[in-house]
Amino acid sequence: MSDATAAEGDAEPDADTDGDYGGLFGAFPYAFRNSDSTLLRVYVVTGGLLAALVAVLFGLGAVVSIANSTGLATGGTDSFVRTFVLLVGFFTVLPLVAPVLLVARHHRRVGGSVVYDRTLAAAGFGVAVTLYLMLVISVPPSQQEPVAGVLGPVVAALYALPAALAFVPPILAGTFVWLAHRRYR
Repeated sequence: MSDATAAEGDAEPDADTDGDYGGLFGAFPYAFRNSDSTLLRVYVVTGGLLAALVAVLFGLGAVVSIANSTGLATGGTDSFVRTFVLLVGFFTVLPLVAPVLLVARHHRRVGGSVVYDRTLAAAGFGVAVTLYLMLVISVPPSQQEPVAGVLGPVVAALYALPAALAFVPPILAGTFVWLAHRRYR
């Protein structure tokens, strides 16, 4: 056997060609490496950082919730609040990481598509914007401050919406991520 044949047979498979990215944390570098879309690469970095920040904030919120309920009877309302904080955190982080996970899965199974990558990245940025809109809509009236400038009327209109509608923009954005995935896969 020649040296060239032996070298080809002994070669380790490249991480990009073996089709495995190792789950949630491996999907981010995998999608970044394998995408030809600059928009997706920017979203992988910013969406990943935003998802990590949101996860840390909700994790700290759960710790504070647990700390506030120590010494009290277990179960009941305190248990519900702790679970609710974690559940809302999960449903906040999931739409932020979903575009990256879907792109990584798409690259692994089907191969790359710049249109798919760009569409999912745009949908991911849309999710981030709608999470901000949700925060603005849900600000209690006692903490609302008048905003001047170009965005003043927009913020005033968002403040005027009932707080119960705060979940509508992220739900619509999450639905758009799913629809974009279904359309361009």
